[in-house]
Amino acid sequence: MDQAAFHLRETGHRLTRKGRELRVRVMAIPGAEDGGHAMIFGPIADACLVRIHSRCLYGDALRSDDCDCGPELDLSMDMIQNAGCGVLVYLEQEGRGAGLVDKARGLRTSEVFGLDTFDSYERLGLCADTRSYENAARALVHLGLRSVRLLTNNPDKVRALTDLGIAVTVVPLVTRPRSERARRYLEAKRRRRGHTIPDESASALGRAVWRSRWRWFMPSCWWRRLLAL
Repeated sequence: MDQAAFHLRETGHRLTRKGRELRVRVMAIPGAEDGGHAMIFGPIADACLVRIHSRCLYGDALRSDDCDCGPELDLSMDMIQNAGCGVLVYLEQEGRGAGLVDKARGLRTSEVFGLDTFDSYERLGLCADTRSYENAARALVHLGLRSVRLLTNNPDKVRALTDLGIAVTVVPLVTRPRSERARRYLEAKRRRRGHTIPDESASALGRAVWRSRWRWFMPSCWWRRLLAL
């Protein structure tokens, strides 16, 4: 960690995102299973915005509609960019720590047997979630942060930071699920892992799904009237 911090100043450069520029520095976070990188945007200080994000190739890069990972990352970066500073901790924890291949096996098992991904992992003999956020918390301490506004719905991330003495103000991430599968995944995270998924996410998808299912069975004039209610 000390060596990474020594080189931190040498990584500073401009990043253009959505037509706006931010200064960013990058620090490696060691750890074979729970390591990654911290991206420090602008001049950070106590109470800055922080997002701890587990790698999701499908959601982050392929823009999959089946999970909330991509929308949460995008929203977090929008908020950090609007604030002018913040930290993105990007951890190499694909598939809740299982890796991409086992994640794919779990998704296939979910499809075949109609299970949520937590049950499908268990059916395959995998731990439902092996992630630790201790390395992420230590990186924030190393950056000198004693308090943060944490962009998360995951209580495990909050506990990891508070256990190391960082004062946490939780900033919930309200995203709109983009598919029925994403809504079921959000509900599974709420039920199985205690995520505090904001109600706005579930209600927004509920309205969208209802409209999608019923518009094909109703005359267009009645459909327009219902939408206007």
